[in-house]
Amino acid sequence: MVSQFDLFDTSQNDIFSTSSYEKFRELLAASNCQKCALKNSRTHIVVDRGNPKAHILVIGEGPGENEDLQGRAFVGRAGQLMDRLVKEEMGLDTNQHFLIVNVVKCRPPENRTPRKEEAEACLPFLKKQIELVQPKIILLLGATALKHLAPSKKEFSMEKEVGKLFNLEAYPNIPFMVLFHPAYLLYDNRKEPIFRQHLQELKKWLLSQKLVLA
Repeated sequence: MVSQFDLFDTSQNDIFSTSSYEKFRELLAASNCQKCALKNSRTHIVVDRGNPKAHILVIGEGPGENEDLQGRAFVGRAGQLMDRLVKEEMGLDTNQHFLIVNVVKCRPPENRTPRKEEAEACLPFLKKQIELVQPKIILLLGATALKHLAPSKKEFSMEKEVGKLFNLEAYPNIPFMVLFHPAYLLYDNRKEPIFRQHLQELKKWLLSQKLVLA
């Protein structure tokens, strides 16, 4: 995509021109990106956590305090909860079977929701991740991920969106599923049984596609 490139920014050009996910991760983490105001509140650029060769790509909202300090996605309480539920319901290790990323790669102040201009500035990095990983399915955690990956959905109810497989025009060959954000489960544990059910349905779908989970 031409708009991603800046003739005077060789570090950004290197990031977007690489065909190696490992190189993309290395370059982005070290890039000192200045594309939006979140540069002022970060400790680390948080690229991901997990396995870029995994079938399942998980997209969350943005790094929190623990993620910002460690430079790894979903390592705080919400991530730990997701790890446990995925292990219990699917028998999978998120570090091996998932690649976990976020809409924005830098922590918003006070963990607020990313602003539109911040998400838009970071979206080319997310699109590059999807291009390089070529996942078999993408899980969107929470309303923020859904809103920015499916901007045509102006208004929606999470209760009506979660757990359903659907496709997006921008990624016609990749099915999507929306799940409650694990942080939401920490505030309302009544949603945990629903989250568990959706993980079970995800496992059934993966098995139906004869995708290796071991």
